[in-house]
Amino acid sequence: MNRLTDAISLSVSLVRATCVGAGPMRLGATALALCVLLCACLGVPDRAVVVQDFSLQRYQGTWYEIARLDHRFERGLSHVQAEYALRDDGSVRVINRGYNDEKGEWESAEGKAHFIDGADVGRLKVSFFGPFYGAYNIIALDQENYQYSMVAGPDTGYLWILAREPQLDPAILERLLSQAADLGFPVSGLIYPEHGTQSPPETEVKSP
Repeated sequence: MNRLTDAISLSVSLVRATCVGAGPMRLGATALALCVLLCACLGVPDRAVVVQDFSLQRYQGTWYEIARLDHRFERGLSHVQAEYALRDDGSVRVINRGYNDEKGEWESAEGKAHFIDGADVGRLKVSFFGPFYGAYNIIALDQENYQYSMVAGPDTGYLWILAREPQLDPAILERLLSQAADLGFPVSGLIYPEHGTQSPPETEVKSP
């Protein structure tokens, strides 16, 4: 979920997610205002329910981005993947990676995630830069085989569909899209990044 070369833009995008959607904003001038802002950005979209009986052990590993809503911090990237792994301190290491077609190179960013409601609830907060966190709400999951997942931000402006393989069964995808539409997500605006049968050549990976 991420513009991999611009950590600052990513952080601001995460902070403003709930508060103003895609529009510009100014960070609060006081600690209280910032606190309220950050808490709001860790919410769950109206009527969405996060996954219960979640297992990080089964969720770990590589996921392919099947679809996403458009955002500046991920614009222009194809072959997007996310990798999750448990860290020694109990948090989750998040590595997002995508191919910048215009620049002809891979980009990556590493972040950290923490559970909000316990390790068995699919609700986390993720940070790629400093103290700014964004919501990572798992609102659909193949709990039998952990082969697909649908992740929302704090509101209906942020949505990702992930799968263990570069392609997802059309029937499953249609079901997820229907669920998202019923919750008010603008599914007609989803972007389906290319994965193709062959990945681009491995060039130097840029990190923010």
